[in-house]
Amino acid sequence: MANSPQPIVIKKVKKAAHAHHGGAWKIAYADFVTAMMAFFLLMWLISMTTQEQKIGLAEYFAPAAISPATSGSGGMLYGTALDTSGNKPTTPRDAEMGSAERKVGARPTSLGRASDLDASRAAASMQADYSAIASLRQALQKMPEIAELSRNIVFDTTKEGVNVSLVDEDGRSMFREGSVDPYERTRRVLEALAPTLRRLPNRLSITGHTAAARPGSARAVEPWNLTAGRALAVREILSGAGVPNDNFASVVGRADTEPVFPDNPYIAPNRRVTITLLNASPPVPPGLLR
Repeated sequence: MANSPQPIVIKKVKKAAHAHHGGAWKIAYADFVTAMMAFFLLMWLISMTTQEQKIGLAEYFAPAAISPATSGSGGMLYGTALDTSGNKPTTPRDAEMGSAERKVGARPTSLGRASDLDASRAAASMQADYSAIASLRQALQKMPEIAELSRNIVFDTTKEGVNVSLVDEDGRSMFREGSVDPYERTRRVLEALAPTLRRLPNRLSITGHTAAARPGSARAVEPWNLTAGRALAVREILSGAGVPNDNFASVVGRADTEPVFPDNPYIAPNRRVTITLLNASPPVPPGLLR
């Protein structure tokens, strides 16, 4: 008997479509890219600010009534950690008033208003200083040679106000050696700053400094006359560029009595002329004197 042929079986596999994943990954990726952009922007801003500006910013955002302990970061951001004792009064007078408040049940409002006024004035003054620095930097960005002079123009803040210093470096001076005559690049810097200085409300104090003479070397010009003459030359350039005479509070020569580097008073950076934008009393916010 002949074998019957085996039946041919055809197996068909049905492929099911994969489920749709949605767009959640796109949102997560966008958040990641945004975070990286913010991180690199922060790193760029940190590298562009001076040490004094970093300290000022840290103090600006630090609550005045919180007791700082050891540094929380130990790095350039100067973060602070809080100790276990919590909030502390900022002054002994505050401590006395806090004790009186616990006894009487209500703290006198005059001290609180005075403290709020001082804090408001300090914050307004700091904000005005950094706004002035930003305006002056923007004015200098229009100069094509500003990259070469970046180390010769120094901005910093003090209790008196904002300092703009024209500083000598090895191989690059802002004034001719032993002379009160500035180089042309110095004149261009001052003329670029003048319009902004004219618009700002601050009065100006100009101070000349020089480096100490090395032992055994003779000075060509008496240092008091030299520094006073250079400060006067800066005032004349600014005045000729439109800064009113009433804006100048003082023009002083300090000779070599105030070096930037007391440990080495002979080096070039001690030779400088500093324009100080003097702080004015900021306006009192409404409601604090009631």
